[in-house]
Amino acid sequence: MAKTRSIFLYPFSLLYGLFTGVRNFLYSSEIIKSHEFSIPVICVGNLSAGGTGKTPHTEYIIELLQKSFKVAVLSRGYKRKSSGFLIADSNSTVSDIGDEPLQVSRKYPGVIIAVGRNRVHGVEEIMKTHPETSVIILDDGYQHRRITPGIAILLSDFDNLMINDHMLPYGNLRETRHNMSRADIILITKSPENIAPIQRRIIVGDINKKPYQNLYFTSLSYKEPMPVFENKEKNEDPFSSGQVSDRGFLLVTGIANPAPLAEYLGKRADEIIHLSFGDHHNFTMNDIEKISNAYNTLKAPLKYIITTEKDSVRLREFTNIAEPIRSATYYVPIGIWFLNDDKDEFDNLIVDYVRKNKRNNKVS
Repeated sequence: MAKTRSIFLYPFSLLYGLFTGVRNFLYSSEIIKSHEFSIPVICVGNLSAGGTGKTPHTEYIIELLQKSFKVAVLSRGYKRKSSGFLIADSNSTVSDIGDEPLQVSRKYPGVIIAVGRNRVHGVEEIMKTHPETSVIILDDGYQHRRITPGIAILLSDFDNLMINDHMLPYGNLRETRHNMSRADIILITKSPENIAPIQRRIIVGDINKKPYQNLYFTSLSYKEPMPVFENKEKNEDPFSSGQVSDRGFLLVTGIANPAPLAEYLGKRADEIIHLSFGDHHNFTMNDIEKISNAYNTLKAPLKYIITTEKDSVRLREFTNIAEPIRSATYYVPIGIWFLNDDKDEFDNLIVDYVRKNKRNNKVS
């Protein structure tokens, strides 16, 4: 999502760019040492401050690897209220590990999901407590230069390409654009399904990838909506009940860029109300009341509350939500798929790296 910019913020962006530039120079010059580990490490991250789809891409890699390897995911655990290193278990909450790690933990119970601000310590703890681990995925780890990953995967939103953005706070970039060079794989995410070949070629040319880099385009794939509350049986599908003209959706989002989901839902209901909260928003009872009031204003005969999978993790912790709100609330899972038949090439690159590298050797 494009950011509203104030020119008065531009000088601060220059200062921030200088600070990150010096930091990256110290690491690239090996004045500050990075750590390498005797285990394959895959980093999934971006230059931008959120909104590129890291979680569904991380989940894609988990699903790709978990059948053949013991996978661990290490995240910072953004906005958690705990501290230190933690490994998720069946009793973990959003406060313990954060919403995205909890989402991944619930979907993949056989995968080690850990959180820790100190990524080096986190990797060491995973290797100590789970020596059977075959590969560690660093979620949102591109800026964590203290670890040198074997594969660095860099994501950029199709509608807000990193090459057209600016440094924080004037823009959304956490690092300057030339730091794309550290990536082994660049993914242009949320791409249109029907992207024209000429548009693809223009973007590839503008990215100007290095000879050692692979560049792919991915698109979001929305799946069948599921009940938010686990004790509710799924007895209807909000996307197929009645006619489009019969449906009304209250969309509730607390993510960086809800526009693609809003557009998707707009084709499936005549009446849409959108309650948009900030990314990783911690819902309160006042928010639940706002949701209830907005739901009651829907005029359609068939009305539902639709949210994202990440938001559902936080909403599910409200055990006192009453009917009819409870039964009307669904989340839409999302996945990704590769355009231009690039899936096999990407899959083989990832699987071959993990299979062939007992140590964390750079893929390139």
